[in-house]
Amino acid sequence: MATKVYFHLPGLRQNFVLNMIFVKLMRDYPNFFMSNVEIGSFYGEFPCSRWNGGRVSVADQCDANYIRHVIDDVNSAGIPIRYTYTNPLLTEADLDDEYCNFCMQAADNGMNEVLVVSPILEEYIRKKYPRFKINSSTCKEIRNIDDVNAELKKDYNLVVLDYNFNNDFKVLEKIASRAKCEILVNACCEPNCKRRGEHYRFLAKQQMQALDNRKLPEEERVPIQEWKCKWEHLPTIYSICGYKTFVSHNDLWNKYVSMGFCNFKIEGRITDMLNVMDTYCYYMAKPECRDAVRMMCLIQMENMKLITLAKPRRMEWHPGD
Repeated sequence: MATKVYFHLPGLRQNFVLNMIFVKLMRDYPNFFMSNVEIGSFYGEFPCSRWNGGRVSVADQCDANYIRHVIDDVNSAGIPIRYTYTNPLLTEADLDDEYCNFCMQAADNGMNEVLVVSPILEEYIRKKYPRFKINSSTCKEIRNIDDVNAELKKDYNLVVLDYNFNNDFKVLEKIASRAKCEILVNACCEPNCKRRGEHYRFLAKQQMQALDNRKLPEEERVPIQEWKCKWEHLPTIYSICGYKTFVSHNDLWNKYVSMGFCNFKIEGRITDMLNVMDTYCYYMAKPECRDAVRMMCLIQMENMKLITLAKPRRMEWHPGD
C-alpha cells in the first residue's frame, strides 16, 4: 500500500487561486482529509502556449510577472507545476516559440515537470531543459498492456494511463510499476470513445490556428471550427459516475491504493470552479467532512471575490404603494 497518495490538480490560470485555497485548507485542517493525501502537481499551461494540448487555451495571455508569480507560489508550497505540452502536431519550427520557451525557462529550477506526446518536443526538452521531469501523456492512447509496461520502462517520471484501463482490475494487476502510473479518475469522455484521438488533433489545430490569427488583420483571420460531439454535456462527477471508467472515491482509496497505485489526476482545466471544487472535495476530503470543506472553500472563494453572492436590489417603501 502506498504511503502517500498524490492528486494532480488542473489549473495554472483558471483554477490557480482555487487550488491555492484548497492547499491551505488541507494544511490548516488535515483531519478533514483522507490520510496520506498530498498534492502531486498543478498541471496545465499559461494561456496561448503553442505547445499546449488536450484543451484549447487562447482566451488571454499571461504576462511575465504573472507567470513567475504562479511558479514561485506553487513551488514555495512544495508543489511542482506540470506543463501539459501535449500538442501532437508540432513541427521543428514550433520549437523556437518564444512564449513557451520563456515559460520553460521561468520554471527551470529542477522541481517542475512536463507532459509530452510529440517526440520532436520531447527530444528538444530533454536536450535544452534537462532538469524537467518528463511525463508520458494519456493523449498517446496506449491501449495494450504490454505497450504500457514498455512505456513504464522508459525514462519517464510518470505515465498517465489511458482512461479505458480504469476499473479493469484484471488488466491493472498486470502492471509492474504501479507507483509510476497515473490514473485519470474523472474522464468526461464516453468509455471507448472512437473519436478521442481525432479530438486531440482537432484541438491542436484549433489552438495553432487561433494563435496564428492573432498575428493577422481581422479580415484575414481563418474562422475557428467547433468540435461537435453527441456526448457534450456539463461534466460533473454526478453526470459521469455511471461510466465504467469513472473511479469512485471508495474504489480509489480501497482498491487502487491497496494495489500500489498512488498518483491520480483530476480532469478540469476548463471546467467551472464550483464543479472543480466539488470534485476535489469528493476525492480528497473524508466523506463525513465534505460539507465542512465545501463550505470553508466557498467562504474563501467569496472573500477572494472568485464568486459573488447577489444581494437583493435596494428598494424604498412609499405610502400608497
